[in-house]
Amino acid sequence: MKVVLVVIGKTDEQYLEKGISKFIDRLKHYVPFEMKVIPDIKNTKNMKALQQKQKEGELILAQLQSGDELILLDEGGKSFSSRGFSNFMEQKMLRGLKRLVFVIGGPYGFSDEVYKKSNGKVSLSAMTFSHQMVRLIFVEQIYRAFTILKNQPYHHD
Repeated sequence: MKVVLVVIGKTDEQYLEKGISKFIDRLKHYVPFEMKVIPDIKNTKNMKALQQKQKEGELILAQLQSGDELILLDEGGKSFSSRGFSNFMEQKMLRGLKRLVFVIGGPYGFSDEVYKKSNGKVSLSAMTFSHQMVRLIFVEQIYRAFTILKNQPYHHD
């Protein structure tokens, strides 16, 4: 199974980019992983939130391949402990998925079309984090999940 993380816009802060790269490098020892960056929508100052969500949604859906399972990072999604998330990942792997695609949306969330196409939602916290920070936090959690599954000494209960 390949894990794909789709994000809107490039990572602006160098310290976040450095952390993301660190965990992506580590992750590649466990699972094929790719972070796809969809360029920011241009001229958003002249758009309503709904229009921006729809444009981003079209670009997100264009990243999908037949047979992908789409999971949205969404405040209304299911919350997991790190161990629970590792079990979630293990179940996805056991199903024989070709690609598991996670998406961090833009500032206004997801379009209705993206919600309809999704196979589930995951919440990282009841708190709100910047979309830039979520990238680092989530890539680290995917890495943590695989170290838990491999019984390696990264996670401590």
